[in-house]
Amino acid sequence: MDNKALLERLEKMERAAELGGGEARIQRQHDNGKWTARERIDALLDADSFVELDKLVQHQCRDFGMEKTRHPGDGVVTGYGRIDGRLVYVFAQDFTVFGGSLSGAHARKICKVMDHAIRAGAPVFGLNDSGGARIQEGVASLGGYADIFLRNTMASGVIPQISAILGPCAGGAVYSPAITDFIAMVDQTSYMFVTGPDVIKTVTHEEVTKDDLGGAGTHNATSGVAHFQVPDEAAMMALLRELLSFLPQNNLEEAPRRATTDAADRLCPSLTELVPNNPNKPYDMHDCIKALADDGHFLEVQAEYAKNILVGFVRLDGRSVGVVANQPNFLAGCLDINSSIKAARFVRFCDAFNIPILTLVDVPGFLPGTVQELGGIIKHGAKLLYAFAEATVPKVTVITRKAYGGAYDVMSSKHIRADFNFAWPTAEIAVMGPQGAVNIIHRGELAKADDPEARRAELVEEYRDTFANPYRAAELGYIDEVLRPEHTRIRLVQAFAALENKRDTNPPKKHGNIPL
Repeated sequence: MDNKALLERLEKMERAAELGGGEARIQRQHDNGKWTARERIDALLDADSFVELDKLVQHQCRDFGMEKTRHPGDGVVTGYGRIDGRLVYVFAQDFTVFGGSLSGAHARKICKVMDHAIRAGAPVFGLNDSGGARIQEGVASLGGYADIFLRNTMASGVIPQISAILGPCAGGAVYSPAITDFIAMVDQTSYMFVTGPDVIKTVTHEEVTKDDLGGAGTHNATSGVAHFQVPDEAAMMALLRELLSFLPQNNLEEAPRRATTDAADRLCPSLTELVPNNPNKPYDMHDCIKALADDGHFLEVQAEYAKNILVGFVRLDGRSVGVVANQPNFLAGCLDINSSIKAARFVRFCDAFNIPILTLVDVPGFLPGTVQELGGIIKHGAKLLYAFAEATVPKVTVITRKAYGGAYDVMSSKHIRADFNFAWPTAEIAVMGPQGAVNIIHRGELAKADDPEARRAELVEEYRDTFANPYRAAELGYIDEVLRPEHTRIRLVQAFAALENKRDTNPPKKHGNIPL
């Protein structure tokens, strides 16, 4: 065979790989509002930067007539490329080939790019669109999943791992995204569940739709499995690129610093009136975060889940900073089971990848009630405490209003190694709120008073003046400075700059035993 014939053979095989399951199936993918694997990669990566690996890999299954249906690439496109010039690895499952089902060969392709990503210290993106394990291959496909899970675990805390769910993701397939750092889903076209509606109906006789069971809305608002929800695939690729801009390449590097025209010494006059005079009146902590952030931009994570706490990324003078903030607009900003878990995982992610943490505190305590106590709020609240205490990255805390009881300790207090702790004059740092404290301390006096309500009001005001303020904590050095609110951005920029070369360590150990 001459060189021309050899090249023609290669070109034919490459065309077959690029065509996936064929024109008809590609059209069906488009008709369902979905892109193909290659279209997704092209939209995610910088133009002309994708380098494909294992383009000609095929499955080796000979059972059930599978030897007659073989496609180069075997249902997954893998390789590496660039996002804003930064090296990333990517795999994109191709639903047009065997429904994107995972075979032994398919799994080996994914494992190969993950191994490359770990060695190169580069982020890995998984674009998931698969019907699950390829039944014809039996245990080979199950073993393939386990090989991927192992690499997800080994890569955790070493390189950022980001999962986009762009179609079905069912059965064992869901556990790979679950181990990764962030999961993003497309509304109406992506689903995640261990067992689908048909199996549930057979086993438990419950009737549920795919969307209610495992759609983007369910996993963003109810289960907390997912971190982002987008309306379509174009928005997905834009989100993934933006998310990466806040993250480092790996655990040995810092997140990239971006130039900004937002002055580091900019005042924030809107913060002066943010906290209402009435301590029981809510306000929106988003307003505080956006006032502080460069250009008012806040990339919120898990925005629809556990809304009593906010987490996400901002930049301060170009530096990437993770934000954890109580939200007084929802459940008065109380900590509960879901918010503790949400914030703890975010704190641990930031700590693993050298991203400084800003904590904004307005917390009246832990949410009371039998549902919380029987649900294990003790161990779940301890997760957040553990995460903050364990973190060695720069940690700066600002108390805007309430910081009561054990929740004061948990929310990155000075006592668990926060570096700089600030408070506004509106801050109330105490064991409990004035009303509760007066009812306990002055119970006997109030019982004997001629006008208990009038006397209670006097005692509450006296307690607030004496204890429910930032000055007792400042006297003890637990608060480094009481800030004028409009100066907060200036001081935060200065604080994080001062902490840029911070070095802190934990005692040598294999790993701690976080209360899971």
